[in-house]
Amino acid sequence: MRLLLVEDEAKVSSFVARGLTAERFAVDIARDGPSGLELATTYHYDLIILDLMLPGMDGTEVLRRVRRSNSTVPVLVLTARDAVSDKVGNFEAGADDYLTKPFAFAELLVRVKALLRRGPLNRSSVIKVEDLELDRLSQQVNRAGRRIDLTAKEYALLEYLMSNAGRVLSRTMIIEHVWDQSFDGITNIVDVYVRHLRNKVDENHAHKLIRTVRGVGYTISEAARA
Repeated sequence: MRLLLVEDEAKVSSFVARGLTAERFAVDIARDGPSGLELATTYHYDLIILDLMLPGMDGTEVLRRVRRSNSTVPVLVLTARDAVSDKVGNFEAGADDYLTKPFAFAELLVRVKALLRRGPLNRSSVIKVEDLELDRLSQQVNRAGRRIDLTAKEYALLEYLMSNAGRVLSRTMIIEHVWDQSFDGITNIVDVYVRHLRNKVDENHAHKLIRTVRGVGYTISEAARA
């Protein structure tokens, strides 16, 4: 899953981003209001973590503008403001949850996962493609009842493919969703990770689920054949 963190305090943004990345999320960071708004309205995010006291444009205004174009993305407000009037105002502006600073990362993580569970896609925590299952909550992957151990990026790639089963995803689409927005690598990194996934997901099975669409990208589908 891909998250946007809009936070101007470098220490806070670094701390939060490191923790979320360790939990297998891809995290983009914006350090001012206008940049946060641009990212939020340009890319698809599964959740936005938004500070209120931002340079250029305050977080409440960012929230209002995001809601004009996207009424469903979960938004967690993260701020030092703890007055009841601030909380009420931001809930009315479209916030889904509110966490005041200072905070423990464990609480932030619980709130993030809770918002994602009831997120905009109204989706089950378990995705299935034939005998391959991925549980978003436990982050466990099984095929034919046997557990598959994946690295963080392998898991993120497989989740993206399975969430879009039957759809062909280009290398650029995969880079933009699975890797951070600032990733400046070359797209053959996708080929490398798809190869790793195939070794773990398809190698010992006659029916191959991950398929290459030459010149376009990759897909995972029940109809895929070796």
